[in-house]
Amino acid sequence: MYVQKLHLLFLFLICPFVLLAQTRTQIKLETAERADGSPKANITHLKKPTFSHEGAILKCDSAVLYTERNFFEAFGNVHINQGDTLNIYSDFLNYDGNGKKAHLDKNVKLVDRENTLTSNILDYDMVAKIGKYTTGGKLVNKDATITSREGFYFSKDRDAYFKYNVLVVTAEKATITSDDLRYNTGTNWTYFYGPTNIKSKEDKLYTENGAYNTKSENAYFGKNNLYTNGSRSLKGDSLYYYGKQGYGKAVKNITFRDTKDQTTLWGQLGEYYRAEERIVATEKAYVAFGTKDSIMVKDKKIPDTLWLGADTLESQRSFVKDLKLLNRPVVKKDNEIGTEDEKEKAEKDKEKAEARKLLKQQGDAIKEEKKKESNQGKKLSRKERRELEKNGGKVPTDDPPPPPVDSLTINKLKLQRDSIVTDSLLKLKEAIPLVKLDSAKNKIQKAATVKGKTKEAVDGKNAIVNASTANKVIKPLLKDTIITNPADTVRARIIKAFHNVRVYKANMQAKADSLFYTSADSTLRWYKNPILWSNGTQQTGDTINVFFKESKIHNFQVLQNGFIVNVEGDSTKFNQVKGKIITGFFVEGELRNMYVDGNAESIYYSKNNKGEYDNVNQTVSSRLRFKFLEKELTHIVTIREVEGAVDPIDKLAKEALLTGFIWKPELRPTSKADIIKGIATKAKPKAKTPAKSPATSNPKGKTAINKSMPAKAPIKETAKDVKKTLAKPVEMLKLPPKIVDTVKVDTLIKQ
Repeated sequence: MYVQKLHLLFLFLICPFVLLAQTRTQIKLETAERADGSPKANITHLKKPTFSHEGAILKCDSAVLYTERNFFEAFGNVHINQGDTLNIYSDFLNYDGNGKKAHLDKNVKLVDRENTLTSNILDYDMVAKIGKYTTGGKLVNKDATITSREGFYFSKDRDAYFKYNVLVVTAEKATITSDDLRYNTGTNWTYFYGPTNIKSKEDKLYTENGAYNTKSENAYFGKNNLYTNGSRSLKGDSLYYYGKQGYGKAVKNITFRDTKDQTTLWGQLGEYYRAEERIVATEKAYVAFGTKDSIMVKDKKIPDTLWLGADTLESQRSFVKDLKLLNRPVVKKDNEIGTEDEKEKAEKDKEKAEARKLLKQQGDAIKEEKKKESNQGKKLSRKERRELEKNGGKVPTDDPPPPPVDSLTINKLKLQRDSIVTDSLLKLKEAIPLVKLDSAKNKIQKAATVKGKTKEAVDGKNAIVNASTANKVIKPLLKDTIITNPADTVRARIIKAFHNVRVYKANMQAKADSLFYTSADSTLRWYKNPILWSNGTQQTGDTINVFFKESKIHNFQVLQNGFIVNVEGDSTKFNQVKGKIITGFFVEGELRNMYVDGNAESIYYSKNNKGEYDNVNQTVSSRLRFKFLEKELTHIVTIREVEGAVDPIDKLAKEALLTGFIWKPELRPTSKADIIKGIATKAKPKAKTPAKSPATSNPKGKTAINKSMPAKAPIKETAKDVKKTLAKPVEMLKLPPKIVDTVKVDTLIKQ
């Protein structure tokens, strides 16, 4: 309270000195074509006067000067010139020489250098050089056009402040809408202090505090920020954007979403490249894939999302033609593992053979009909008649020839021929040209023959067509029907993950050093020490591929040095499988069948009728099949070249392990939280470590069993207070330079 009183006392003391400092100067009439005055009233009516005041020149068509009040009213073609650059025009002016204020009305135009401000009403302070309008105005320069309901123009600093219904249109046709905006005409920076939308040809941006340069299209946003480009969007606590370079950077709590691919990516630092439609996220980066698998939560089915985390995540859209796509494994009739493309190829070959057979039959039928038509109406010998009757034909008579074969029959045959499902290339080269050829023939046949040439009507005009012309008409049809391969233009979403890669899904978890995914083949590829968990099963190998079909997990394949460990419940018995290639198939999200190819070895613990372990089975084969039911291993099927041994479990003092055994439950992600944090929050207890065991019976020539276990303040309405409270968030902030992308090039992109 005491401090407030001192402030008030200080203001009262300095006010007289401030008033004295504001010296009053009289308005000076320089020239006038005519002057009519009333000396008693101190009023003078002037025609074409020119006034001067405080270095400013004021002109108009007519004026009324109030000498005692130091005030005049101006009418028609009002012009105020202040300094070398500022000119103001209007139809009407009230000028107060004591307060040095100008009130302009109707068709007001303020021109300051390359800036032009227009309004119906403008109040201008001649000392502070500040103009204000409250009934709507527009500021125009070479880089932007700004309209608003209220506005301030600061000539000294070349600043303009706008409020309510603000619209900015840049020279590049970008638009900015806001209710609270400042624009510097010298630097072209626009500052936002409330909800603001920016829309350019390709991009949309939203913020509630930030800045945008109308010339360079660089931007900074600091509150509730959102960038969108088509189906893609990017959020972050802070956004930096370089419009002409097509580069953006997001800092802290970033979210990238693509609704087209149903992909969402999170992180603490992200970079976006518009031309490549690519984003690189680091610092707690993770991504979510929507799937059609479902899980039960509180007796209710909900979608089972796949969560993927890594030290660095990169997502972009790439041309399908540049990708090396994988085909899903399938089980063929001979119980062999093949690929889906082989199965589809066999089906297509079968369809082609059937199509060729049917086309031949239809062609033979058409030829026979034409043969009958050609035989009708001409004289036949007795031998020809006898032969024709024998084949079921009619003997021609003197009666008029019968009508040709029903056109519906031929059309039906053509329709059947054209509707056969064949290879797309066969359709292009055979089916389509045949239809167009028929239509060209019909036009030629309908034409009247004139001197060996064919005459027909085309678009209401007569055209001469001979045999060579017909060939010219038909041949281009074959050329025009070749369609560009869609893979040349179609793009697909790809995701690359580098270092400390983690995956969590209710029915599958994984860990690896790096990962690659593309929506073109819906396959997750894990590289460098990958580990895949599904229910009680752990898979390891050099490379692991997981295939999705119709947004559901379909199968997986472990390539080279595949090793699978299976544990039932809380058991310490390890069922083990190893081989060159391991392929597993899922049914409704659960692992059901698994095939091991190439030097397949297994150790399997069997149970008696009481559910107690009784024997350990060791099998060596070139191929093994494993069956699972309700998350437990139920059968092992040996397919060829089988050798094996069975030992009672009570004779084994220690655990039996295959060479290369590894068991890492502590690395297994257990929830979405593990994906975000990067470490398991609740590691599963380790299984009891088996000690070394004596050698068991081993098939001859095969691998021996391993015996070791391994705020800002509110803006006031006066011009001075507005100027004081205007923050400059970007002028004090250096925008970061464009960061060179250092992410590794993926080896799956064709070089």
